[in-house]
Amino acid sequence: MSDDLSALEGWIQPLLENVAPTERRKLMRRLSIGLRQRQRQRIADQKNPDGSPFAPRRPRKQSKKGRIKRKRDLFLKLRQARHMKAVSSADGLSVGFTGRTAHIARIHQEGKLSQLSLKGALYQYPSRKILGFTAEDRAWLESELVNHIIG
Repeated sequence: MSDDLSALEGWIQPLLENVAPTERRKLMRRLSIGLRQRQRQRIADQKNPDGSPFAPRRPRKQSKKGRIKRKRDLFLKLRQARHMKAVSSADGLSVGFTGRTAHIARIHQEGKLSQLSLKGALYQYPSRKILGFTAEDRAWLESELVNHIIG
């Protein structure tokens, strides 16, 4: 997918240079917020950028009897706007995580080995692509850029 984005950057960069910096900043802000919303929705659907489902959560060793069973949703808090940052400027944009949230996201993104708790056992997390571009994201970016430049 990074080749697709570099191709997109190749033809859009000369067009964006003709746009005033304040307009570019507004455009980048709108794109970053839109990308964050698209990423949040994909994470809520628990799908990788290629469309495959996330690897399931590990089963608990003991059952919690007497409790109401709720859907165990992966990354419920991680996809909140306060954790998933959308940063933009006249020169570019980014959507990602910071601090402790970034550490947790990186473990899942890359499928790393980590401790389950402070003094707990090590666990090899399966790779779950939290952030990434889908074909729909690329098409949406292209249409938004073209609409902004034309209209």
